[in-house]
Amino acid sequence: MSVIVSSFTEAAFAVRDTVARVPRDAWDGPGLGEWTVRDLVGHTSRSLVTVIEYLARPVDREVVHSAAAYYTAISAGTFDPAAVTERGRRAGRDLGDDPATRFHALVDEAVRVAQRADPDLVVHTIVGGMRVAAYLPTRTFELCVHGLDLAAATGAPIALPARAVEEAAALAAVSAAQRGLGPDLLLAMTGRRGLPPGFSVV
Repeated sequence: MSVIVSSFTEAAFAVRDTVARVPRDAWDGPGLGEWTVRDLVGHTSRSLVTVIEYLARPVDREVVHSAAAYYTAISAGTFDPAAVTERGRRAGRDLGDDPATRFHALVDEAVRVAQRADPDLVVHTIVGGMRVAAYLPTRTFELCVHGLDLAAATGAPIALPARAVEEAAALAAVSAAQRGLGPDLLLAMTGRRGLPPGFSVV
C-alpha cells in the first residue's frame, strides 16, 4: 500500500472512531458555523463519498496536477458557500437514523476503493481530471481538518495519525505558498507575527 493510501486510510479510521464516540444527544447540537454536528459529519462523509464516486469515473484528460493545485482551483472558482452549506445538511440527512454506523460503512467502502485504485488513473473531480495519487491527499486533508472540528464541537477525542497530519499540514503550506500567502504563513510559523484576519488556505 502506498504512503498516500495509507495516510488516507489511517485518517479515515481515526475520524470513524471519533464519530462513533459522538454523544447521542450531541447530533443536533452546534457543529461548525451554521452546521449541526450531524451536518458536520455529513460534510465530512463527502470526503469518503467522493472517493467512492470519483474513482469510479475515469476521464481522459488530466487538468489539475497536484493536491495543492486542487485548492488553488477551488479558491479561484465560483463555488457558492450557501450551496456548500446545504450539501453538508443534505449529506447529514443521508446518514439516516444511525449516522455513526453509516459513516463507518462509508469509511470501509472508501478505503477498499482507494486501496484497489491505480494511483496513476485520471478520474473526475469537481475541478477537473486528476490522478488518484493527487486527489487522495485532498481527502486526507479534509478528514484531518473536519475530524478536529468534530472533536472541538463534541468533546469526543480524536487521535489523528502523525503521518496524515504531516501530509495535511504540508499540503496546507504548499497551497498557501502557491496562492501568494507563503510569507504570511512563514512569519506566523516562526513566531514573528500572527496570521492576518480571515487567513485560510481553503
